[in-house]
Amino acid sequence: MIGVIAQMAATIGLGVAWRHVSLGGLTADRARPALTTAVYYFFLPALVLSVLWRAPLGVDTGKIALASATGIFSSLLLMALVGRFMRLTRREYGALLLAASFPNATYLGLPLLSSLYGEAGKPIAIQYDLFAATPILLSLGIYLASRLGNHGETLHPVRSLLKVPPLWAAVIGSALNLSGLAPPPDVAAFLDRLGAAVVPIMLLALGMSLNLSTLGSRAHWQKIAPALLIQLGWMPLAVLAVVTGTHMTGMAATATVLLGATPSMILGLVICDRFGLDTGLYATAATASTLLALVTLPLWHQALIH
Repeated sequence: MIGVIAQMAATIGLGVAWRHVSLGGLTADRARPALTTAVYYFFLPALVLSVLWRAPLGVDTGKIALASATGIFSSLLLMALVGRFMRLTRREYGALLLAASFPNATYLGLPLLSSLYGEAGKPIAIQYDLFAATPILLSLGIYLASRLGNHGETLHPVRSLLKVPPLWAAVIGSALNLSGLAPPPDVAAFLDRLGAAVVPIMLLALGMSLNLSTLGSRAHWQKIAPALLIQLGWMPLAVLAVVTGTHMTGMAATATVLLGATPSMILGLVICDRFGLDTGLYATAATASTLLALVTLPLWHQALIH
């Protein structure tokens, strides 16, 4: 696990370095949208379709989705309660709700499980995210952001869900899987080739999204501390409770809890910008939780396998 984290940290570090050194005349802020857009519309849907078309879907699929939803909803409720006792603006409150409740199951969790478990780990990360986390984010998460943010935009949650290419790929892949139709070799090879680009690009883009300069604000640290404790401490415990209660075992159980222990999602930065939440505060929480997770994830893994 330490070796896997070290390799991931090194790739993330390349993205962080890009923020400080312009490469090929492109700054990280200019290059990152192109990379993430390509992943979002081409590479990730291909990976999702490829994995879910061939992965075994069964009882564990429902358990993984239940664990994901439980971790998110319980963390959201806990942060909502704690936030009521803090001196926060509506914009700060909304940013912390997102930071404490939605894990980085795709951009960090998928590379982590791919490195730890190979092909067997990918379906777990995809099911955890696309069968629970993403639908909740693009419905309830967007609703909360729109209510608490400073903006003049109205957005329909269902329409938001219908515009997510990886989610459509998940639906199609699951349908093809359940139909019993095997992917033609050439199609499978094409999807695998596209999907292979996801992990390194996502880790690089993650590093390009981190802003270490935000970590110097003591006021920010005081505000994000509860969100960090909930995201990195409470959420994996809530997921572990579901995993234990539903009698999940083996690699699937360990992988599901590790996904619950991933840091705040980077996509939250885009949501904060779009709906007028406190982007600076969210950036501090996302950066801090990502750096802390490089330490806490190996600890969770060690505890789970013993």
